[in-house]
Amino acid sequence: MSQRIGTGLLASAIGAVWLVKIMGMQGATLEKVQPLVWQQMPLFTLPKSDPLAVAVRDEYLKAWETKGAAEVNQGIWMQSDMAVLADHQGTVPLPAASLTKIATTLAALNKWGPDHLFETLVSATGPIENGVLKGDLVISGSGDPLFVWEEAIAVGNSLNQMGIRQVTGNLIIADNFYMNYQENPAISGQLLKQALNTSSWSRGIAAAHQGMPPGTPKPQLAIAGQVKVATTSMSKSILLLRHQSLPLTQLLKEMNVHSNNAMADMLGKSVGGAAAVVELATKSANVPQSEIQLINTSGLGMENRISPRAATAMLMAVARFLEAYQLSVADVFPVSGSDRNGTMYGRKIPLGTAIKTGTLREVSALAGVMPTRDRGVVWFTIINRGGDIWSFRSQQDQMLEKLSAKWGTSPVFNVSTTQPSRLLGDAKRIEKSVPN
Repeated sequence: MSQRIGTGLLASAIGAVWLVKIMGMQGATLEKVQPLVWQQMPLFTLPKSDPLAVAVRDEYLKAWETKGAAEVNQGIWMQSDMAVLADHQGTVPLPAASLTKIATTLAALNKWGPDHLFETLVSATGPIENGVLKGDLVISGSGDPLFVWEEAIAVGNSLNQMGIRQVTGNLIIADNFYMNYQENPAISGQLLKQALNTSSWSRGIAAAHQGMPPGTPKPQLAIAGQVKVATTSMSKSILLLRHQSLPLTQLLKEMNVHSNNAMADMLGKSVGGAAAVVELATKSANVPQSEIQLINTSGLGMENRISPRAATAMLMAVARFLEAYQLSVADVFPVSGSDRNGTMYGRKIPLGTAIKTGTLREVSALAGVMPTRDRGVVWFTIINRGGDIWSFRSQQDQMLEKLSAKWGTSPVFNVSTTQPSRLLGDAKRIEKSVPN
């Protein structure tokens, strides 16, 4: 058996899509589906709910209601291959918090593909003489959501290597340039200007530099002018550097491990906004738009609503999409037992389970894929609404642990990622251009 989570998921995903189609996407329960003629053949048995999953579902619904969390505010969907194992309000859109990032992940993959790189161009508006750029330094972004201190340090070092140590003009910020998760271009520019000159470093920049490979230089680039945001095209500037982001899969992994709202909003903006994310996600997951209702692409706010079935279908669509590239859900979501930081910290989730969490003041949500011995790959979404978030989290973990104990684990899937991580601030992602 393969060591990759993605291997074997394609059949499950296709089966799930087929199931959704025969259910008519109208919120029908499995028991209400009328099988077609060929499905009534003796060897064909329509999948039914799993007694164990249903019993565990009922146990926790009762426990939640005992604590004042009404059943109407809880949603559960579990399925394995073609079988819906357990369902409670599975087609009802509920406040999903950061499960929204599953939709953003799926939309981003569909728009750009897993290997997409966001480019940041560094240009000059004047000549370079004796280490002095006599003009402005222009930064043109394309939406890189993870341009942080390390990336800025690498850019500064590359400019120094080209012999540039002073800029007589301004630092001009153009297009979609984000620095340290700041969407305000003026703030992003101020942070970049600070990072480019070691004499103005803060403790945070120094700490980021210490985490870079030993011997990484400290840039010295003094910019005499101010930070300004471009209001017109900078087409007459001369290209100096072409900086490439980390691959999209690694950006998505970072976003999902830490449930980074700023990164999700930036990626969503680049995709085209919440409406575009919904359109791409629903089409790819083959679910009705009524089950994915978004006002943003990060999950902040009770207005973002997703049905448990739709969240599960989107996860399966992510797996199906990545499988074509020999990748898996582990490449874009945290995995229990391997990714111990971020939202996985403190959780007691069966090993090898890839997850996405969602948390608001009154909402705790969990979606993922759990490899088992007896049931194969089990996809699930649990959405809880009520006052005791910590209790919800604990009970979600207990629910999965009970099912895993009964169905058995599948350690062959316990892989954190199928691709090596690339370093922040890697100078190999910066291409120097020789000015004419």
